[in-house]
Amino acid sequence: MNLFKRESNLLNIANTSKTWDLIIVGGGATGLGAAVDAASRGYSTLLLEQADFAKGTSSRATKLVHGGVRYLAQGYIGLVREALRERGLLLKNAPHLVKKESFIIPNYNWWGGLFYIIGLTVYDILAGKLSFGRAKHLSKKETLNRLPGLKEKGLHGGVVYYDGQFDDSRLAVNLAQTAMEQGATLLNYFKVTGLLKNSDGHLSGVTASNIETGENYQLKAVVIVNATGVFVDDILKMDAPDKKPLVRPSQGVHLVLDRSFLPSEDALMIPKTEDGRVLFAVPWHGKLLVGTTDTPIEYPSLEPVALDAEVEFILRTAGKYMVKAPTRQDVLSVFAGLRPLAAPQNGSSKTKEISRSHKLIVSESGLLTMTGGKWTTYRKMGEDIVDKAIETGGLKSMPCKTAELPIHGSRPNPDRNNHLFVYGADIEKILALCDENPDWKNRVHAKDSYTKGEVIWSVRNEMARTVEDILARRTRILFLNARLAIEMAPEVARLMAAELKKDAAWEKEQVEAFYQTAKNYVLSSVLK
Repeated sequence: MNLFKRESNLLNIANTSKTWDLIIVGGGATGLGAAVDAASRGYSTLLLEQADFAKGTSSRATKLVHGGVRYLAQGYIGLVREALRERGLLLKNAPHLVKKESFIIPNYNWWGGLFYIIGLTVYDILAGKLSFGRAKHLSKKETLNRLPGLKEKGLHGGVVYYDGQFDDSRLAVNLAQTAMEQGATLLNYFKVTGLLKNSDGHLSGVTASNIETGENYQLKAVVIVNATGVFVDDILKMDAPDKKPLVRPSQGVHLVLDRSFLPSEDALMIPKTEDGRVLFAVPWHGKLLVGTTDTPIEYPSLEPVALDAEVEFILRTAGKYMVKAPTRQDVLSVFAGLRPLAAPQNGSSKTKEISRSHKLIVSESGLLTMTGGKWTTYRKMGEDIVDKAIETGGLKSMPCKTAELPIHGSRPNPDRNNHLFVYGADIEKILALCDENPDWKNRVHAKDSYTKGEVIWSVRNEMARTVEDILARRTRILFLNARLAIEMAPEVARLMAAELKKDAAWEKEQVEAFYQTAKNYVLSSVLK
């Protein structure tokens, strides 16, 4: 039986009289981290996700594994130290997806170099044995050599420091696989619709619905974990309808450009823009990722849309530093993500005053809710959740194992020139799969190296259920080139339909649904 098939996981919940140790609601970074931690300690673990794994915030990050240079400037020493430790552990446990990245801060003030060297030296010291390398000063000539495309006028030099970079949704998929290998049951497209309580008002389980079939379930658990990111308040209201909002969402937008705008292996970091935000321009999968914004919003959405003001801010700011100023027509893809920031108690709307650290809250009913945090600290968040679950649920205490647990696919020194590198230790299995059908060795589209066999692999072994799952999260084409993703959708739908035994109507529905989503990733009006 294939652990990674949705059908196999559905069989695990067929016995509704079973009481799970933990039911985790939410399949983003937080929920997946908790599932890996709980299952690796030996607890019976069920994770339910209403859409696809990492559909929300967890596939829309800036792709950085970092301690947070700006948090250091704000005095959050403990937060930075914790994140730097987690950064080092993640590089060790998922080297196929995480790598050391050099960042250059250009100095257009004569004193900038010294100022940033001092701060970044502290940053490196806080990393201790897990340091990625010491910051150092670069001359004007060295800065321009390393960042061709950077504006020369007024430049005094630069500072280079080191942080981490990763592929967020690929890590989410591998975490889901790791959790299943450790014994957890995970289901995407499975929505929690209510909470069950016993006679004394303590939580005893959830009601849930299989989105694909409409079948409803009542599932029992000792501990229920609310790890739904920006949607935590929805679950909290199921528990206590009068509960005040715990989260104040903040929207971050990223633009993807051709690498010709900054043809470098180094990333550009602008520590202070016109409104105080940090801006990154990071090489990622052969493109240039530029962002992010930080805009408070009122209501969360599974598919947030970039605001014109956010797009213009990024283009305007990038144009101040790049010789070739990007325009709307240059944007290959634009995507928005929501940060689940803990709501301020003083009524402030400034997101910089809203905590980035994670918070774990236990309600009177026993509901565990995790909010805040970031991808870099997902493992520690999972550890904290399970520690609290042991305490509140009276579970037998077992030590955390995830600091030393390799993540599925873990393989050191990947060949990043091979587009299959993100699969890590699964590469040979994908190549072997393609022997079943010679056509699967061919590309889905002539303009991209992604193969038909990878589509089949993701359906069979990564629980991909829709065209969007494939083009947005199993591969990152929607995020890298939205128009190309739209062109690829019909062939992906055809391949998936054959594998999933779906009909032509399903294919048509999938292509149309993907088009409706993908058009929000395209800026210009070329789509008809």
